[in-house]
Amino acid sequence: MQHKIEAKKVQAMFANIASRYDLTNTVLSMGIHHIWRRKLVKMAPALTNGLALDVCTGTGDLLPLLKKRFGNAYGLDFAFPMLVEGLSLQRERAEMGLCPRMQADALNQPFLDGKFDVITVSFGVRNFEDLTAGIKEMLRVLKPGGSLLVLEFGQPKNKLFSWLYNFYSKHVMPIIGGLLTGNRQAYEYLPETAAKFPCAYDFCEILSELGFCNVNYHQLSLGIAYAYSAVKPVT
Repeated sequence: MQHKIEAKKVQAMFANIASRYDLTNTVLSMGIHHIWRRKLVKMAPALTNGLALDVCTGTGDLLPLLKKRFGNAYGLDFAFPMLVEGLSLQRERAEMGLCPRMQADALNQPFLDGKFDVITVSFGVRNFEDLTAGIKEMLRVLKPGGSLLVLEFGQPKNKLFSWLYNFYSKHVMPIIGGLLTGNRQAYEYLPETAAKFPCAYDFCEILSELGFCNVNYHQLSLGIAYAYSAVKPVT
């Protein structure tokens, strides 16, 4: 029961901020999150006619990059208003192309085993109700030899920078996020989950224990975020 209650809370939160989500991300990160996403996509080899899945796709802002690098891309998210907002943006931005999107839970994906060459998750895994189940589900729908790419917040290691970042995320971010979306609570929740999420080696260890190989990570912006890559074993 706890799983269902928490999942509904997170789902409702993202539904509530959907219309201002992209703008708020850009303002709060000063546009840096676009650079992070481009770096993430380049961590897997380019494909001519591959198939990528963006889990927790939100408005689908990663889909154009995936389509360009891997050939084809699907988006999946459990917050329907985020998908609707993404479709309206798709009509405004021709470069986004036609990328199918669907409403579904990342922990129970409607795909056959071994369907995708690449799976990406940007700032979504820390919101999984069951991290282990979510990672196993992505492993299931990934082709043998396919790549998992994860972009997630972390904790800066430098003490001074860590203090500055924590002050910004705990005190400034909720104010700005609240003004832009009308939902301050959402931007109090997001830093809290980021601070608790295992990052760097700890998250790599989780991926390895659950069956991935060739697990690596790159620290971004002094540890504000981390980009992870992992491969599903061929045998």
